[in-house]
Formats: sequence, C-alpha cells, structure tokens
Amino acid sequence: MAHETADERHEPDDVPVGHRLRALRRARRRTLRAVADAAGISEGYLSQVERGIANPSIATLQQIAAALGLKMGDLFAADYTTGPRVLKAAAAPSLTFGVLGRKFRLTPGPQHHLEAFLGEFEPGGSTGDRPYTHGDSEEFLYVLEGEVELHLEGERFALGPGDSIRHSSAVPHKLVETGGDGARVLWVISPPSY
Repeated sequence: MAHETADERHEPDDVPVGHRLRALRRARRRTLRAVADAAGISEGYLSQVERGIANPSIATLQQIAAALGLKMGDLFAADYTTGPRVLKAAAAPSLTFGVLGRKFRLTPGPQHHLEAFLGEFEPGGSTGDRPYTHGDSEEFLYVLEGEVELHLEGERFALGPGDSIRHSSAVPHKLVETGGDGARVLWVISPPSY
C-alpha cells in the first residue's frame, strides 16, 4: 500500500479564498473594519468576500492581502517545506478570482525565483473589471486552450492556442476570454511577485 509523504499532504480541495482571508485576518487579530479601511473597500464587502458571497477581482485581492501584510501567493495558504518537492495536480492550491476565473498554483512552495499558475476561464471570464499590477517582475503568458485578449496599458493583444507574450508585471494588465468556449493559460512570473 502506498504511503502518503509529507509533500503529498494538502489542505482540503478548493478551500474558498474568503475562508483563508478570514483565518489570516483573525490570526493577525485585525478587525473587519481595520482591514477593509486599509484595503480601500467597504467593511460589508470584505465580510461578503470572507463568507464566499462576493468574488473579488485580482486587484481587490491584492489590496486585501497588502492590508494584511501578505503577498497574493500567501492566499494559497499551504505549509511548504524546503528541498525538492512534488506538487500533485489534485493538491494544487487554487482560488477563484475575477469574473468566471480560477487560478491554480503549479509551483511547489516556497517560491524563490519563479512561480507558475494555471488559469482557467469560463466563457466571457476575465481577471476582473480593471487592470492590476503586482511587483516589478517579468511575466510570461502562454495560451494552452481557447482565445484570450491581454489588455496591457492601452494596447490589446489577441492570443490563441500556442501564442505567448512577455511583459512587466508592473504595467497594468487584464486578461479576458474572448473565444466564447473558455480558455486555459499558463502564467510564469519571475521573481515571484504574487
């Protein structure tokens, strides 16, 4: 019988980002009001996010994470060890984001030099209503399936399967599914800034 190693243990599948935010906020002994004020959002909206009623955009998640003194990657909440590590597909930490979007971390933590994510978008999905930035990293986007449009500071790039683009994560950007059949993309960011 196969024995589960420490590297294969993981949180229950698909822990909602709101539950993680609530736990992180409480662990830091911060009130809803204090975090909401620091994030520039309403206390009621933060409460809805924590209860899973509202689905925040990437930009809003960044604001909440920053208000808690965290990076976006911390919202994937896993207790990683050092050394070589395998991350099984079924154990990939995930979160729902933006509009009809879901992101899966592909790189076992902790991330030192790069991080990779798989993004899945339902038809019409996007990273959110407004462009966002994160750090000053090099970001690589590769389209696995479907059609997307990258909005990059006033320019738009139509991309299909096998297409890729590289840009600075410091430049406001937004990704939108445009083909109507959903899309899957790969993001690689170096150094980690999420």
